[in-house]
Amino acid sequence: MSVRVLPDFLVNQIAAGEVVENPASVVKELVENALDAGADQIVIDIVDGGRTSISVIDNGRGMNREDLAKSILRHATSKLPDDDLTNITYMGFRGEALPSIASVSDMTIDTYCAGEPNGWQLNAGTGEIKPCNWDSGTRIKVENLFARTPARLKFLRGDRAETMSVLEVVKRLAMARQDVGFVLNNKWFFPKGQSLLERMTSVMGDDIVGRMLEVNSNSESSELSLTGFVSEPTLRRASSVDQFLFVNGRPVKDKVVVGALRAAYMDVMHAREFPLCALFLRLNPRNVDVNVSPAKTEVHFLEPSHVRAFIIKNLRERLAETMNDSVQNKSENINTPNQMNLSTSDNFIKHATSGGYGLYVNAPQRNDKSFFANRGYSDFTVNKVKTGEIAPNTVDNVFDDMPLGRAIGQIGDKYILATNQDNLIIIDQHAAHERITYERVRTHSIKVQPLLTPIVVNMRAEDVVAVMTVADELKASGLVIDSFGDDAIAIFEKPADWDLNWAELLHSIADEVRENGHSVQLNEKLHLKLANWACHHSVRAGQKLDMNQMNALLRDIENTTRGGQCNHGRPVYKIIPISDLDIIFERS
Repeated sequence: MSVRVLPDFLVNQIAAGEVVENPASVVKELVENALDAGADQIVIDIVDGGRTSISVIDNGRGMNREDLAKSILRHATSKLPDDDLTNITYMGFRGEALPSIASVSDMTIDTYCAGEPNGWQLNAGTGEIKPCNWDSGTRIKVENLFARTPARLKFLRGDRAETMSVLEVVKRLAMARQDVGFVLNNKWFFPKGQSLLERMTSVMGDDIVGRMLEVNSNSESSELSLTGFVSEPTLRRASSVDQFLFVNGRPVKDKVVVGALRAAYMDVMHAREFPLCALFLRLNPRNVDVNVSPAKTEVHFLEPSHVRAFIIKNLRERLAETMNDSVQNKSENINTPNQMNLSTSDNFIKHATSGGYGLYVNAPQRNDKSFFANRGYSDFTVNKVKTGEIAPNTVDNVFDDMPLGRAIGQIGDKYILATNQDNLIIIDQHAAHERITYERVRTHSIKVQPLLTPIVVNMRAEDVVAVMTVADELKASGLVIDSFGDDAIAIFEKPADWDLNWAELLHSIADEVRENGHSVQLNEKLHLKLANWACHHSVRAGQKLDMNQMNALLRDIENTTRGGQCNHGRPVYKIIPISDLDIIFERS
């Protein structure tokens, strides 16, 4: 069969198969064009989920007659002025969207450019351009989507589902540009000039108010910056629907960034739960390739491991901030129960970790009265403040100024009830102490066991290459490896007292690296081991505590990193404003 050049209409339909997947992808391309044209107000209307009609109106610069004629030609674009594909600063740049959309629909464009005597209208089907009375910006109307490609039309979902997909696209673009106003179907409004938090509330819902943590980080060389907000760990979703990630202002669904976000929350949230975020990563455009796919939702980083480490480090530091770093300063000069640390003593930590993280000691009996003393905790029966040493009101006044206040009782031998000046606070005693214990144990370095005879794992050559790309990350978790020829990995050191199926683990790591570009397998196993250890060596539900012990626990959790949730992601405390109680009891 001889080689032939495909006709333009077929070339455009093939391109449309890559660019135009559904009505939402059409809206995405048209809105991105509006943003690149300098619009700060964009109105989107769709009918029947977009299959019957899509209209996008903007107040951007518009096009003159010559540019309008070129706009529906393949690979015609105004967004690469210097033809440099390594320095892309626009939302769109391929010049494929309009001709691709026109090939599978009936499309008309009305536009006006300052200095022109009138507006112009283009019928993309015929190529005819004629004067019109359009007097500001551009309107692109797409009708009968996929009418010319019935095979694609039949794969569209119901109108409601397609509408929700369009809304999701608009939300992501609205989150990227708070300086622009968006309206969809005269029903969903995202006003121009909102702050990022206001835009997030419009997009994610009112439940995020007061529960988002601001992120503002720069690398030492200022080559990377990460800004935006992440949710406190007790605010989560059952899916990633409220994760908004941007690279140089472009909404993306990138495996490196998503994986870094997951790793940052690994020890504060269950693996099947998802934090909320609006995170903006900025770096030199030459260090990221956005020209990966026609949909422009994926990117390739020049140094993905560096980007991933930067994100994880800064998010973990933000999540690690305590309730009030000044709490210790407020109380260090007062001889109160705060001096009697409920958490594990240094000697106990050293003893428990002397054989590495794999060494477990027997869990305490739930009702053992000598629990604290036997396990190296402060001996409350000896160190209690004697009557008269401090006036009770003085203690209460000091504790009333602290985030978790002062303990006033215990409920069901599970929960500590506390109060400060403005709130009633309920604390899960086991979850609180579990977090304290975990954070103290994890600060000790991993004990590594050198092997007299290396463990050799045979693997395919491509798997060896994949595993070796994360060798430094594995070493940080106590696993020292090197290639053993082209088709094997040798393990020279491993975490002490760990008995794992190393061949299975390395093969899983190889699969994960090839899929995501990184691996969290070993870190997750390490976290699980530490979390279980902390769980088994913490104050249990059902254990009675006296007031001194309860107050000591409150002071400790105030100064513990990631203190708002236990190692499994459950909340440690709930704060109920007194004003809420007034409402319950109908007080004005």
